[in-house]
Amino acid sequence: MAERPTTSWRAGVAEEAEELASGTLDPEDACMAALFPEELLTATDAVLDTFEVELPGLANVDDAHVFAVVERVVLALNAVNEAHNGSAFETGEREQLCDYIDHSLTEHGVDVVALTGRHGLDRCQLTDRRRKW
Repeated sequence: MAERPTTSWRAGVAEEAEELASGTLDPEDACMAALFPEELLTATDAVLDTFEVELPGLANVDDAHVFAVVERVVLALNAVNEAHNGSAFETGEREQLCDYIDHSLTEHGVDVVALTGRHGLDRCQLTDRRRKW
């Protein structure tokens, strides 16, 4: 299964904490805990939990249903971003989230290239319609 971005973000926070504790990282160079506070990680995981519940069976539904699932996850991530002053997800995090959504759909039988193509979109535009992060 596609790896959630929050998994690598949590690993980065933990690695940084270990480096700080061992003295191998100057506290002035630490940024992971500030970039990924626990409340952001928890809120993002809650959104992805809901998204993952909707994935089974998507290969057998119409495009509108798949786009509705994508819209729900994007709008929920918009809300997480807004709750963090519009700066929860920077460029790298946005790319990871978009890749996660795409790969998760693909793993559940959705041909994302065909889906987006039928609607005049490029694959990378899957989440663009409602995304504010």
